[in-house]
Amino acid sequence: MKIVINILAIAILLIGGCRSQQESSFRAGYDFSTVNKVAIVAVEGAVPSEVAKDEIADFFAIELLERGYAPMGRVQVRASLAEQEAEDEITDLTTPEGAVAVGLALDVPAVLTIKIPHFGEKISISATMIDVEDHSILWLATGTGRGGGTFSIFGSKSGRSEDEGLLGPIMGDVMGVTDQPLSPEDAERAQRIVKRMCRSLPSKQVQAAQEW
Repeated sequence: MKIVINILAIAILLIGGCRSQQESSFRAGYDFSTVNKVAIVAVEGAVPSEVAKDEIADFFAIELLERGYAPMGRVQVRASLAEQEAEDEITDLTTPEGAVAVGLALDVPAVLTIKIPHFGEKISISATMIDVEDHSILWLATGTGRGGGTFSIFGSKSGRSEDEGLLGPIMGDVMGVTDQPLSPEDAERAQRIVKRMCRSLPSKQVQAAQEW
């Protein structure tokens, strides 16, 4: 009987360790109904492929749309900056200052930056929405979950972290993975994490209805 109980206890611990975790908060009292557009400025971290970064940005765009916002995708942001010849002037889109500068250049009230510290056996994502006018954080969320470790370079599994940020882009360019999409399994896992993260993002429709 003791053996059976111990096995059950170990199983419960293992299952609990595999569960996804999310933490999030938003600025209390802020009128989110006034935010008509949100520019997804940057996706940085442990995913070396630009295509994969665009996929993750699209997952956030889907959630923004469902909550009544009008998102500008990462591809749209880069294209608009290129048209304005402003891309070279803004050196680092991942910093709050750089993100706000993009928001001012694109004339949007809020910007969203996304960081991916881990993307392998463990997937970890964080997102920050910033008010362009006063530079304050409007919404901040982090999410973690189990990954498949299937983002591969020449068929080998990669569980990269942000600590490998200098080596990753170089190796990605050399080995030709800069245009590699997420595997279907990793895309599904990442989208689930993003969806859970965005549950705390205030809905414009709900807030507008309450005010009405």
